[in-house]
Amino acid sequence: MGNVTTWDFIVRLLYILGGLGIFLFGMRVMSEGIQKVAGEGMRRIMATMTQNRFFGLMTGLLVTCLVQSSSATTVMVVSFVNAQLLTLMESIGVIMGANLGTTLTGWIIATIGKFSLSKIALPIIGIGLPLVFSSKPKLKHSGEFLVGFGLLFFGLSELKNAVPDVKSLLKSPDPADQELVLSIQGFIEQLNSYGFGSVLIFLVIGVFLTILVQSSSAAMGITIIVAINGWIDFEIAAAIVMGENIGTTVTAWLASIGANLNAKRAARAHFIFNIAGVTWMLLLFYPFIAMLDQIMPGAIYAEDVSRQEAMAYLTDNEFEGEPTEDDIAKARKSIVDGNIPLHLSLFHTLFNLTNIALLIGFTPHLGRLVERIVQPKTADGKAPKPGSLASLHYEGSGVLPKTGELNLALVEAEINRLAAISRYMFEGFVEVFESPEEDKGKLIKELIELEEKCDELAFDITQTLIHCTTESLAGERALRVASLLRVTGELEDIGDCCYRLVQLAHRKYRKNRTLPEETKREIKVFSEQILDFMELYQSHLKDGSIPDLEKAEAIEDRIDASRKSLRKAAVKRMQDNENLKAEMIYVDILNEMESIGNDALNVVQALNHIV
Repeated sequence: MGNVTTWDFIVRLLYILGGLGIFLFGMRVMSEGIQKVAGEGMRRIMATMTQNRFFGLMTGLLVTCLVQSSSATTVMVVSFVNAQLLTLMESIGVIMGANLGTTLTGWIIATIGKFSLSKIALPIIGIGLPLVFSSKPKLKHSGEFLVGFGLLFFGLSELKNAVPDVKSLLKSPDPADQELVLSIQGFIEQLNSYGFGSVLIFLVIGVFLTILVQSSSAAMGITIIVAINGWIDFEIAAAIVMGENIGTTVTAWLASIGANLNAKRAARAHFIFNIAGVTWMLLLFYPFIAMLDQIMPGAIYAEDVSRQEAMAYLTDNEFEGEPTEDDIAKARKSIVDGNIPLHLSLFHTLFNLTNIALLIGFTPHLGRLVERIVQPKTADGKAPKPGSLASLHYEGSGVLPKTGELNLALVEAEINRLAAISRYMFEGFVEVFESPEEDKGKLIKELIELEEKCDELAFDITQTLIHCTTESLAGERALRVASLLRVTGELEDIGDCCYRLVQLAHRKYRKNRTLPEETKREIKVFSEQILDFMELYQSHLKDGSIPDLEKAEAIEDRIDASRKSLRKAAVKRMQDNENLKAEMIYVDILNEMESIGNDALNVVQALNHIV
C-alpha cells in the first residue's frame, strides 16, 4: 500500500472518529439538556416510582429513554444507592428498565439506513440555537436539548458516510481500495470460521468496543452502521451486541469504586443480570435468530432473497440494461444490508425484554446473591455488627452524573448524612460525659475518628456543589446551591464543636474531675435543648421544607439564657480551689454547646435563604 493510500486511510479514520465525536458530544448535550429541563421531575420519578420492581422497571425505561444512555442511568442508580435515595432492591428494577430503555437508540439509528437524518438534523439545530440564548431557563435548556438532538443525528449521519461502503469500494478503480476491502473481509471471514467459537470471539470484541467508547449506545451505533455498510453479517452483529450488554456494566462497576456497600452491590447486580442474559442467549443463539427471521419481515441472508425481490430492487434503483448474475447477487446483498439493522434492533429489544421477563421474578434472589458476594468489611477485615457506626461512615460517592440538577439530589442526601454524623457525635459526647464510671475508650476513639469523616464529607459536598454552580441550574436551584453551601459549612463547624466536646469529656474522664449532681442534671437539660435544635433542622433537611425561623430563634434564646445562668453558677463555684479545674472544663463545655446552638440557628437561616 503506497503513501497516498496510507494517507487516505488516516484521513478516512479521522472522519470516522470525527463523526463518532459529534455523536457522543450531541448525546451528552442532549442528555444534560433534558436533565436540566426535567431534573426536578426526574428526581421525583426516582423517589416515587421505585417502590417495587415493576415501578422500578418503568422508571429505568423512562429515564434511559430521556437521557439516551443506559450507562448514564446505571451510574445515576449507583450514585443514588450510595446516597441512600434508592434501596438495593429498588435499584435492580431500575437497572432492568435501563437495559430495555437503551434499545430505543438502536431503533432510531436503524432508521438511518432508510432515510437521511442529516436533512432534519441541521434544521433541528437551527430551531434550538436561538433558544440557547434565551434568558428563560426552560427555553434555554430546551434549546440545548434540541441542539444536542440534532448533533446526535448529524454525527450518526457523518459516521455512516465516513464508514466506507463495501460495494462502493469494490467498484473503485483504485486496486488498493479493492485490496483493502478484500483483506478486511478475509480477516472477518477468518474470525467467523470457527462456528460457535466465532460468536464468542465477536462477543468479546463487543465488550471491548463498549469499554473503549464508554457508551453502549455509541457501540450499538457503530455496530449498526458497520452492518448497514456491509462489513459484517447479522450473526456477527448480534454477537457484538451481546458483548455490548456486558461492556456497559463496566461503567457502573467503575462508578461503584469507593462507593458504599449497597452501591457496590447494585453494580454487581447489573453485571450478574446482564451476564445471566448473555449466558442463556448463547445457549439459544441460533434458534433465537431463526425465530427473529419469522417475526421480522425481510431476509437477513442473501440466499433467502428471491430473484424477483432482487429484480424489483434493481428496478427501484433505476438499473438499466439486462442484469447479470453478479448484479443480482449485489442486489440481494444490498437488500440484506438494509434489513440487518432492523433485525438487529429487534434482536436487542427481544433479548433484553425476554431477559427481564425471565429474571424479574428472581429480583429478591438476585439481591440476596449480591449481598452474599459483596460482604461488609471493617478495618480488621470482619463484618460490622448490625446497627454499628459503620453505617454512618462516609465512603465517597464514586462517579456522579455529569449534571448539576441530578447531583443536587445526591448532595442533599449526603448533607443529611453529615447532619446525622454530627448528631451522633453529640449524643456520644453526652453518653461519655454522663458515664464517668464506665470504660468508654472505644466510643471516644470512634467519635474522634468521625471528626475526620465529617471533614472529608464536607469537603466532597462542597466540591460537588461548586461543580453544580458551574452548571446552568434552573431558577431556584441556584439559590438552593448557595443555601446548601452554607449549611455544609455550619454542619462541619458543629462536627468540630462536637469533637472538642468529646475531648473535654475525655479529659474530665481521664483526670477524674467530678462535678455536683445538680450540674450534671443541668448539662443533661442543656444537651436536650441542643438535640431539639438538631431534630428541627434535620427533619427539614430530609423533606426539603423550610423550617420555622421563629421556633429556631426561640430555641437559640433558651440556649443562650441557659448558658449564661449555668456559667454564672460555675464562676461562683470556682471560688473553691478544689473545684477550679473541673469547673473550667465545665465552662468550656458550655461555650462549645452554645456555639452549636449558634451554628444550628445559622443552618435554619440558610434554609430560609437569610444571609
